[in-house]
Amino acid sequence: MVGTRKRSRSFGLLAVAIAAGFMFATSARVFANSDSAGPNDIADLVNEYSVQLDALESEVTELREMRDAALERENPEIPVVSPALTEAVDGVAVVGPGVRVRLWDAPVLSDSDVDPNEMVVHQQDIEAVINALWAGGAEALTIQGQRITSNTAIRCVGNVLLVHGRQYSPPYVIEAVGDPGALVGALEGSAAIQVYRQWVDKVGLGWELSRMGSIEMPAYEGTRQITHAAINEGAREE
Repeated sequence: MVGTRKRSRSFGLLAVAIAAGFMFATSARVFANSDSAGPNDIADLVNEYSVQLDALESEVTELREMRDAALERENPEIPVVSPALTEAVDGVAVVGPGVRVRLWDAPVLSDSDVDPNEMVVHQQDIEAVINALWAGGAEALTIQGQRITSNTAIRCVGNVLLVHGRQYSPPYVIEAVGDPGALVGALEGSAAIQVYRQWVDKVGLGWELSRMGSIEMPAYEGTRQITHAAINEGAREE
């Protein structure tokens, strides 16, 4: 029996959105209070804002802990990495051994009774590969040559992939630097990948996994600012 390729709601992303909302609201309270009557002496003003900043830092720390806990509940097999550490890593070019995964759509068959929706690579298929590679200890990842960061949003519209504001068509190429054996083992052990491989056999979806002796990955040089967050509603139901 062929498994169902289903979509999952990103509750971790919802937690990030809630945390961001709290941060914005707290900042708004601080700036609103700055317009009210307060100390006229510069030293007193600096001390007052220092106290407010300490309170904000404590609140931000609590919100980050809430976010990390939500992400860990959603993907317990994937360790949560601090944003500062992630930025330090993806801001540097990387060279090393690893693996390359290629995904592409199944050929269109006029006499096929398979739902056409099951014959294309979807967002959750790409995310399944990326999640498995992170879980397998990947040091760095790229998709279509674009370095994946903590802020990378991967969206599919039809069979068009959107990454960092650019559009790509299949085949989709995902590369990971790390221990090739561990990365291959993580891919083979992923339940979502196993379901995808069943559809590879059933309808001819594309799958190619290669061990690479050396992969060169560029440093991420784009913006890191998060402008919005939303729940991913888009995919197949079980």
